[in-house]
Amino acid sequence: MMQDLDRVDAVVIGAGVIGLSVARALALAGREVMVLEREAAIGTGTSSRNSEVIHAGIYYPAGSLKATLCVQGRDALYAYCVERGVAYRRCGKLIVATTPSQLAALPAILNKALSNGVTDLQLLSREQARLMEPELECLGAVHSPSTGIVDSHGLMLAYQGELEHAGGLVACHSGVDSLVVSSQGIEVQCADGTRLLARTVVNAAGLSACDLARRTRGLDTQLVPRAWYAKGNYFTLTGRTPFSRLIYPAPEPDRHLAGLGVHFTIDLGGQAKFGPDVQWTDSPEDLRVDLSRIGDFYAEVRRYWPGLPDSALQPGYAGIRPKISGPDDPAADFVIQGPAVHGVPGLVNLFGIESPGLTSSLAIADRVVSLL
Repeated sequence: MMQDLDRVDAVVIGAGVIGLSVARALALAGREVMVLEREAAIGTGTSSRNSEVIHAGIYYPAGSLKATLCVQGRDALYAYCVERGVAYRRCGKLIVATTPSQLAALPAILNKALSNGVTDLQLLSREQARLMEPELECLGAVHSPSTGIVDSHGLMLAYQGELEHAGGLVACHSGVDSLVVSSQGIEVQCADGTRLLARTVVNAAGLSACDLARRTRGLDTQLVPRAWYAKGNYFTLTGRTPFSRLIYPAPEPDRHLAGLGVHFTIDLGGQAKFGPDVQWTDSPEDLRVDLSRIGDFYAEVRRYWPGLPDSALQPGYAGIRPKISGPDDPAADFVIQGPAVHGVPGLVNLFGIESPGLTSSLAIADRVVSLL
């Protein structure tokens, strides 16, 4: 029965920033790579519905994959952008405390960052912060000079270009229904009826990664985490941009970080936006901006920018974080699950690759290649 299958060396499922980065790394390592993407174009999911921030690696638990791969990935990404001409800006960010409890917790942020190898943070008084950003209101802040922004689509095009130059290809309109593990490899069953036999399969399907793993015959589904969907709404700012750096509210010390608060970011085109919030949803397709949340946005933003004018916020876009921890759980780490865990030769599943996935993309790719 296997004889009629098209044989391929390596299949990567999902052409978001992670899938393309992994495919590029495999191709540069000499593998023959095919990327299968369900949508009509690359990067239309989580990869194009985020803040486009290059994170420094501050918040994540020491020794976690998020911490390690964010710091490695950040340095690699800045170097890559210079080398490949991808647009970016190392604009820096301020993490601002607007309550006494947030202010008291700022030194702990510096300590956590230090344990992750982030050594360039600076504690600022209210006066120092306002010298940097005169329209800011806060009790104190932390300055992170190595935080930046990147053209995420330009980055994905660069990854795709290198992949194709190395002989790989991206096939859009190519959804994958299921995988079947056999003694000869991994059969990839596509939605259009195409069947491929691959030596290596990387499941980088983002929001669909857990579902696809459950539809993998021959994989122990007890090893597959539950998928949770945390929508983030963004509202764009009309009118003049108040800040030159990114502004993030300091986390409340006793709350789980499902997100990093309603923060201010600016893209490389100069468009300022606020978001994302955290809105748990049952559907990964729920991408409408929830207009009922605009009042909360005004309230949150005015904690650090009291000068936000009425009617200045417009609905922007929404994205979904591919989480594997729920509303009442501590944030889960990245899961990069290879044969040593599940026992299936040639298979790597990527679960819960939310922020800082974009920043970590090159480091995640290196980790996947090393597992294979």
